[in-house]
Amino acid sequence: MNRSEMAHQALEVFDRMVAAAPGMRPRTGQRQMAEQVAMTFSHADLARQADALSDDPVDLDTPARSIAVIQAGTGVGKSLAYSAPAVALALARQSRVLISTATVALQEQLVNKDLPALARHMPGDFRFALAKGRGRYLCQLKLDRYVRPAEADPDDDEEDDLFAGFHDSHQDKTRRLTAYQDLADAFSSGRWDGDRDTLSVAPDPLIWQSVAADVSSCTARHCPFYGSCSYFEQRKALVGAQVIVVNHDLLLSSLGSRALPELDNALLVIDEAHHLPATALDQFACQMDLSRLTWLDRLSSRALKVGAQLGVEAIADIPKHAALIRQAVQDWARLVMHEYGEGLSAPAGRVRLPRGRLPESMVLPMSQLAHSAQVYIEALRDISKTLRAEMRDQPSEARRLAAQYAQLGSLAPRMEAVYDTTQRFLQMADEGQPPVAKWFTREVVGDLLVLRAHASPTLPGSMLRGHLWSRVRGAVLTSATLTSCGRFDFLLRETGLAGDPDVTTLAVESPFDFARQGRLVLAGTRADPKDVAAFTQEMVQALMADLREVKHGALVLFTSREQMRVASEALPADLRARVLLQSEWSRVRLLQQHAQRVADGLPSIIFGLQSFGEGLDLPGRLCEDLFITKLPFAPPDDPVGEARAEWLRAQGRDPFMELVVPATAIRLAQWVGRAIRTEEDEAHVTCYDRRLSQTAYGQRLLAGLPPFTRVQPSLAS
Repeated sequence: MNRSEMAHQALEVFDRMVAAAPGMRPRTGQRQMAEQVAMTFSHADLARQADALSDDPVDLDTPARSIAVIQAGTGVGKSLAYSAPAVALALARQSRVLISTATVALQEQLVNKDLPALARHMPGDFRFALAKGRGRYLCQLKLDRYVRPAEADPDDDEEDDLFAGFHDSHQDKTRRLTAYQDLADAFSSGRWDGDRDTLSVAPDPLIWQSVAADVSSCTARHCPFYGSCSYFEQRKALVGAQVIVVNHDLLLSSLGSRALPELDNALLVIDEAHHLPATALDQFACQMDLSRLTWLDRLSSRALKVGAQLGVEAIADIPKHAALIRQAVQDWARLVMHEYGEGLSAPAGRVRLPRGRLPESMVLPMSQLAHSAQVYIEALRDISKTLRAEMRDQPSEARRLAAQYAQLGSLAPRMEAVYDTTQRFLQMADEGQPPVAKWFTREVVGDLLVLRAHASPTLPGSMLRGHLWSRVRGAVLTSATLTSCGRFDFLLRETGLAGDPDVTTLAVESPFDFARQGRLVLAGTRADPKDVAAFTQEMVQALMADLREVKHGALVLFTSREQMRVASEALPADLRARVLLQSEWSRVRLLQQHAQRVADGLPSIIFGLQSFGEGLDLPGRLCEDLFITKLPFAPPDDPVGEARAEWLRAQGRDPFMELVVPATAIRLAQWVGRAIRTEEDEAHVTCYDRRLSQTAYGQRLLAGLPPFTRVQPSLAS
């Protein structure tokens, strides 16, 4: 079967799905997207060509890559458009589909609704599963140490380290012990499956951190609790699944491991792809603590004890390098406070190194620190390798050896963070290349002042190109908002796909008649939005008048908590009774209240911040009016953004036009997308920021919005 035939058969599966699904009708845009997905995935040469492609032999020296970037407007039905042809091709090629999303809501929609519906109507059987990282699951070995302290190693005081700096009264310790016991009882009784997300009440973050599974302390099948491990039960489900749903964090953190299917032999779908660049920056950033070093003493004590028992020769270097690490970190901390203490003592508590240049005085202690950390890590690897061998050879000692492995593994990542962070700080960019963003923070944690060093790449695209796309043969990136100001350029640069000859872009229009269904009111104010106080005062006055006209459901989106506070305090009593504040309700409860009010025929208005501008589905009367108080600019005021903007200016380029405007265009399109959710919806969108209609970049922002009927009322004198 050649590639064209495979694509044709996959598209036939999609057509049958549309015909079989109750209430579904053909949509031109949806089929257009499905056709592109089928073509993209059929043209990718996977690592193991089970289908042999007899009429189109694979050149194993230069396997074909095929990547599509597809913007699918609201209402297209993109999940069916990518899942049906992708699954059909995966089954035909004896491969698998990996679907990555940014939000839990979309994961749940895929696993609980879309994929079950697809499985009921597909001509071939397939299984699907949701994959989560280890940190979402309970480690029974860790929990056992806390609920049975009498049997724990007296040197195992990891919990004390986690809660260092906090007022830790007897009552606090009792509370934690009760929490641990509750978790243990729920798990042992079968009332809880060990998945954090299925707990009826979210656990305290620090308590969960102390019992969560992690790769560095996991001995897998050598663990005495392996047979009932929640994480490995999930892994079993993944083995037989042809479709695996993950999130962007897990996708990127699993690169190079065997936690997920090999990307050169799987069909990859990245939904909500506009979030991928930010996730990449988070994944490839690193940090280390410059003020708290008790973990180093604890790690050294454990390593020497276990290494001596096992006869590991490499432990001879540990005391020397532990002392060198301690001294180097302390020297570095003193230098940081000497150089930047005034800035770190300011309310922001943060200082960034201009152009990523490290003061000469810091180079030597950091070089020594990096070397000692590397030697220390190699010794830890020798110990862990020997421990694994002992567990294999002495199964009767598995429990004791697994506990020792976990004790070392719980602290080893801190040493790896020391090495990674110092390496990044020592890294200098080549001429014309963006520097690594480097900065220090100082904050209060419990009773302690904590000084940290941070480092991060500044261009997500370069990281994704080197770590992700180099492994991928076939991929589809999709979202309702991938273009910025009507173009794919920004997204392609941010994701590392700009200039890639194997990439195809497609913008699929929404089936909605936006000109008929929606009206965009470019209200504006006399006050300049840059004059925050004057603008907010005038905007709030206009908003109060407009809110009185709301008949059913409305959403008001604010760009800051302070802006929302001023508006909520200005509400007269009758309007206040209609408003639901994001800060006063959980998201689920707020949406339930809103829907009930509208169903009862009452006006209901949601006041929300930026997180309510995306992923909120308010169809029909639930959002007949959408108010945008101010353009959602995202200025590069974080250390990574500042470093990138600084580099652009040094290159004679404009960060505002290259970074801020394109990012704002995507965010604004997301916000406006809350208004029209179905082909029957009608809504008014009002923006009070005059820059949308009165500036050149505002015209660019408008070009990326749906073609609503536009109204621009004149301002009263």
